[in-house]
Amino acid sequence: MDHGKTVVAIIAAYKAVKSGYQMAIMAPTAILANQHMEEFSKILNEFGIKCELLISGITKKKKEDILQRLENGEIDVLIGTHAILEENVVFKNLGLVVTDEQHRFGVRQRKIISKKGNNPDVLVMTATPIPRTLALILYGDLDISIIDELPPNRKKIDTIAVTKGLTDRVNNFIKKQIDEGRQCYIVCPLVEENEEMDLKSVIELAELYKNEVFSDYKVEYLHGKMRPKEKDAIMEEFKQGNIDILISTTVIEVGVNVPNASIMVVENAERFGLAQLHQLRGRVGRGEYKSYCILKYQGNSETIRERMKVMQDTNDGFVISEKDLELRGSGEFFGTKQHGLPEFKIANLFQDMPMLKQVQSVAYKILQKDPKLETKENEKLRKMTKEKFENRLEI
Repeated sequence: MDHGKTVVAIIAAYKAVKSGYQMAIMAPTAILANQHMEEFSKILNEFGIKCELLISGITKKKKEDILQRLENGEIDVLIGTHAILEENVVFKNLGLVVTDEQHRFGVRQRKIISKKGNNPDVLVMTATPIPRTLALILYGDLDISIIDELPPNRKKIDTIAVTKGLTDRVNNFIKKQIDEGRQCYIVCPLVEENEEMDLKSVIELAELYKNEVFSDYKVEYLHGKMRPKEKDAIMEEFKQGNIDILISTTVIEVGVNVPNASIMVVENAERFGLAQLHQLRGRVGRGEYKSYCILKYQGNSETIRERMKVMQDTNDGFVISEKDLELRGSGEFFGTKQHGLPEFKIANLFQDMPMLKQVQSVAYKILQKDPKLETKENEKLRKMTKEKFENRLEI
């Protein structure tokens, strides 16, 4: 079983279906949708609950069959990618919508799928430890619950930060682990400004590892420019244990479960945010084997050293994400720039939380009374909101 949130979704599905409703779960990639399908059907089949998978790769005939059974109500739980959002996907009685890794789906997509039912309940799940502070602002319209315990048998991952000088020792350690039957991820950062150069350096590194350093082992690499089918095929090979070392530029798919992988090496770890490093670390330690996260970093600044120390000292995603916010500011954190959060001119997310909480409850009261901000007293507020969010709100 993956982590706690999957179990929560399965229990919610059971309750929804037994109450006479259908449920839809939307995952950002085909790999994750497949994984959910396996996990959901394994448990729910025993209760006579029918799960089905809808992703873009299926045959036309199969798709037509699924759509018909969905509309008839023969399918209880539909698991899929954004293929679920298409117009011809019609439910008989949709009562629960679950989105996994919500930050990949815009609010608009959530709306589209909600409209396929009569005001269905919505459950939004993420493994990304969003600081509680930021969560209040990003998800102010939702009730937030946090699972902060590790599943049983999940072993603590040792995190070691090393400078480039220790590369040989790291490589020998990787070989030793693979010789014992384990697998290894190596992740390289991509910096948006110069993707071509980054890709070149990743390919060079992959070639060096493939042909020289780890020439006795099966090495493959993944990068963002590959077609989804290629990525899925390589990921599947890795899951099956046919690849020893997987080098990747993209953040390895959140949620992919390879219990046999016991080492995560992050090249140039100083170029990742702490929350990202924590996400990557969570790809290992998912089986019965002792696991390690090795952060290779360059540079000797105070901030870099402090960030590496945080990663070595704690495995608590929330502590890490709060620290990330403190060290990097809200605009940088978790790509909030794309999140449509305006930069705060006065408030500091980190220090002014009590005040922001107050503001949130005031905002909630105003919206209860005057949802479209049409009254005289809210005129200025409407004007400011319109200026700040012109392109993002339907005002």
